[in-house]
Amino acid sequence: MRLLMLGGTEFVGRAVTEAALARGHEVTVFHRGRHEPSAGVASLHGDRTSPEGLAALADGEWDVVVDTWSHAPAAVCDAARLLAGRAGRYIYVSSRSVYPETAPAGAGEDAPLVDGCADEAGEVAYPQAKRGGELAAIREFGADRALLVRAGLILGPWENIGRLPWWLDRAARGGDMLAPGPRDLGIQYIDCRDLAEWTLDAAEAGLSGPYNVVSPPGHATMGTLLEACVRVTGDRAVLRWTDPEPILAAGIQPWQQLPVWLPPGELHDKIHGTAVAKAVGAGLRCRPVEETVADTWAWLRSIGGTAPQRPDRPLVGLDPDTEAKVLAGRPSA
Repeated sequence: MRLLMLGGTEFVGRAVTEAALARGHEVTVFHRGRHEPSAGVASLHGDRTSPEGLAALADGEWDVVVDTWSHAPAAVCDAARLLAGRAGRYIYVSSRSVYPETAPAGAGEDAPLVDGCADEAGEVAYPQAKRGGELAAIREFGADRALLVRAGLILGPWENIGRLPWWLDRAARGGDMLAPGPRDLGIQYIDCRDLAEWTLDAAEAGLSGPYNVVSPPGHATMGTLLEACVRVTGDRAVLRWTDPEPILAAGIQPWQQLPVWLPPGELHDKIHGTAVAKAVGAGLRCRPVEETVADTWAWLRSIGGTAPQRPDRPLVGLDPDTEAKVLAGRPSA
């Protein structure tokens, strides 16, 4: 299979590129040249946000295009329009954020969606940007040649958002560690490599339409995630499980200051209760949380311990002073 990866040098794009190469596919990576692409790819340079930024894609034919763009939807539209006559399928890595906050927990792919515009050239909020990208892919390639991969929370090696790397760094620092409870609170995420493998399977099978791609409910909990972080970093931290109430009372922002975690309630159920039967039926397989954590820690150490950070995303994590104050006020176990 001839695959064109738009991006392909960081996180999800890197995972798709590596997985495709491992399968023996012919991979072309179109990128801005800011990061070294994987060995074995054909490399094309361009900035899709600039005039004539797609010039390097003027020639060539591919079986599949994979696009992870998450900004102005017009960039997806421009690329898809240029490639529609020279590529077989367009896979757009979208997000579960295309479902509004009012969507019920457990809703499937037929749930209501946020508004979006394929031609929007200005910066828009993330949910609208992803929905606009979906609409662009469908308009230019047609519903039968566009696959919409609505990913949930993504973790794993190459992460440039900072969520799992922050927990690993915190566990490696050791000492009493704030663990937001309940311990058995379920979480849903997708390892970027499992997302990549499913995406390639779907491409090879000729799938189209929307799919929620995230681990099934019950795949992991805050307990299994944080215990794995402590274990792989040398058991230097002691998890101090803390109820949501004192955490929230301290003004700590779930998800942002304590990555991945959301307290029990409607928002938790929506984010960590996604219906994934369609993707599972199409072959989705999710590796154990312990493997994701261990491999991410090994990757972090291989690059010197500091994860890359996307400049368009805020830093995540809790400062030590706030953590200490909450732990100091926590009842003794």
